Amino acid sequence: MHLKEQRDKEGVVCKRCHDTEHYWLQNKWSYQYKSCNSRTSLLSGTIMESSKLSFMTWYKTIFLLSTTKKGFSSKEIQRQLGLKRYEPVWAMVHKLRKAMGQRDDRYTLEGMIEMDEGYFTVEASQQAHNTQKAGRGSKTKSNVMVIAESTILEDIDTGKVERQCRYFKAKVLDDHKSEGTDATFEKAIDGEKTIVFTDKSTSYVNIADYVEIHMSEKSDAQTTKETLKWVHIAISNAKRNFVGTYHKIKKKYLQLYLNEFVYKLNRRYFGERIFDRLVIASITANGH
Repeated sequence: MHLKEQRDKEGVVCKRCHDTEHYWLQNKWSYQYKSCNSRTSLLSGTIMESSKLSFMTWYKTIFLLSTTKKGFSSKEIQRQLGLKRYEPVWAMVHKLRKAMGQRDDRYTLEGMIEMDEGYFTVEASQQAHNTQKAGRGSKTKSNVMVIAESTILEDIDTGKVERQCRYFKAKVLDDHKSEGTDATFEKAIDGEKTIVFTDKSTSYVNIADYVEIHMSEKSDAQTTKETLKWVHIAISNAKRNFVGTYHKIKKKYLQLYLNEFVYKLNRRYFGERIFDRLVIASITANGH
């Protein structure tokens, strides 16, 4: 079966003795290790382990999430699959979004990088709801760092130079302090192998400590269209995607929605292979 094929590619290791030699027990849907004879079920160690939802429900959801550039709300997945209860579907979809984020966190960006921050509309906290000014359906803004890895391409015939984009990262920032921005940025890049372009925000004063070259320009229309073109396209597309798909997003879950958007964006040329990649992300994700 497909899940077993993907698990075998990733490798199966015994938690007890760390052995990799095993037999497959078809009637038990389990691996049995040669050295200690302990068994591990096919779903053990994956985000599907201990789920009350069926294996096929997970697989159908992975298929739905991987076949469209737009997101799928949990409510829509519940409707598509004909499931009675919303809560297990919501938990399943968020586990998949978390797995997407963990998979992308394995990779760092290098070369030429554009970086800027975008403000995403999210549902206000309960504390805000309880104030006099905050009415029903109150909203607030959440600050998100968006990074785009780009490369310069020159047309041999015309000599025209353009910057093309490869990979993205998007991380929710807790505040506007430069220390938080620095730490988030440092985790996202490959050390000294980067040249970063930003605007002149005071949040970026220490960025030069982590890269080979830091180039900053005053924020204006030209900067948006040229120097920081790809990050602004990503921010705009993400906002449009969220508004058209989700009724509301709580701030504490915003990163999960960004995970899904960026995961698909980074694999925009994968075609049908993105299904296999998401299955692998589900197998290798940490935590349940």
